[in-house]
Amino acid sequence: MPGDRILTGLALRLLAIFFLSTMSALVKLAETRGASLPETMFYRQLCALPIVLGFVAAGPGLRSLRTTRFKGHLTRSMIGLVGMVFTFGAVLLLPLAEATTFQFTVPIFATLLGALVLRERTGWQRWSAVLVGFVGVLVVSQPGSSHVPLFGAFVGLMAALFVALVAIALRQLRDEPAGTTVFWFSTLTLPFIATAYAFDIRSHDWLTWANLVAIGMVGGMGQIALTAASRAAPVAVVVPMDYSGLLWATVYGWLLFGVLPTPMTWVGAPIIIASGLFIVWREHRLGRQKVRAMVEED
Repeated sequence: MPGDRILTGLALRLLAIFFLSTMSALVKLAETRGASLPETMFYRQLCALPIVLGFVAAGPGLRSLRTTRFKGHLTRSMIGLVGMVFTFGAVLLLPLAEATTFQFTVPIFATLLGALVLRERTGWQRWSAVLVGFVGVLVVSQPGSSHVPLFGAFVGLMAALFVALVAIALRQLRDEPAGTTVFWFSTLTLPFIATAYAFDIRSHDWLTWANLVAIGMVGGMGQIALTAASRAAPVAVVVPMDYSGLLWATVYGWLLFGVLPTPMTWVGAPIIIASGLFIVWREHRLGRQKVRAMVEED
């Protein structure tokens, strides 16, 4: 039944956010144990591949990995690679809760990019939501404060910007199976990351190696859960589940690093979340209006 599919989509999105929040905590933990940024990125992609291949083999089959859209996959992968640098960098530079909060600005950047790059019509309501969202960013970042370094805030915002850019690149690949897109992202970025990693190979104890392997496996499962959630229910319905990431980031930050969000983060985060939810709701409503108009024309 349709209602069952929506509940499944919500559950899968919650599971995906749990996996990705866990991955972020493991990335930060690996850095405290001496792992470098290129190293964590390398094992993130390498150890995710078996998970992705197993998912593809159990679904559409390995033949679905063949593609005639290599250029599109390469473009998406290069954007995603830069985005991963910023995403992991934000986790390393900021407390987990603050790094997660900056990720909530993705709908804001998606609106900006839609208007500036895709020339999409954007009304005053969505522009107002964008401005409100950036007020929330200022509240969280508290320019000049020591808890959220200005450079760390910049990296966190750039991470969200590149997530929005990836979403635009994926529009050009929407006819490709999701597993195919994830596979080519891992495969095409590995040589670049491996080159950087080759200049900074380090020795570790077995716990650190296990940590690095877990980053890739948990990240791969998170990607699969995200993909499955999008297939089970509309994106606009499941996106609010993303904000559960702040709770996981708070728990991991406290348990693993003894750090709790600042009071201003709890003030600013709801402002950013409200802005993002309004933008998502507005996009969903406009999409339904377009569909209704097309039906009436027919």
